[in-house]
Amino acid sequence: MLFRSGGYALGNYPNPFNNNTTIAFEIPNDTYVSLKVYNLHGTEIAELAGKKYSQGKHTVEFNSTNLSAGIYFYTIKANKFSASQKMIIQGE
Repeated sequence: MLFRSGGYALGNYPNPFNNNTTIAFEIPNDTYVSLKVYNLHGTEIAELAGKKYSQGKHTVEFNSTNLSAGIYFYTIKANKFSASQKMIIQGE
């Protein structure tokens, strides 16, 4: 399910997941996009995007093989827009 606001969208599927999930985002214009994953303590775990993207829909893959099961957050920042979503890594 995608969170939508003002031409922006953010979500991931599947959620919960075991090893891989796809994070999708949509932006209304060409802009620099930062997309990062954080643990519950706010520590950055991974940077999935850190470059300029064109207007439209985009996806990035996230592999959690080296992470413990639990709750994590991913945050997008683009222009003045910022949003975070929760994702759950299941144990084997």
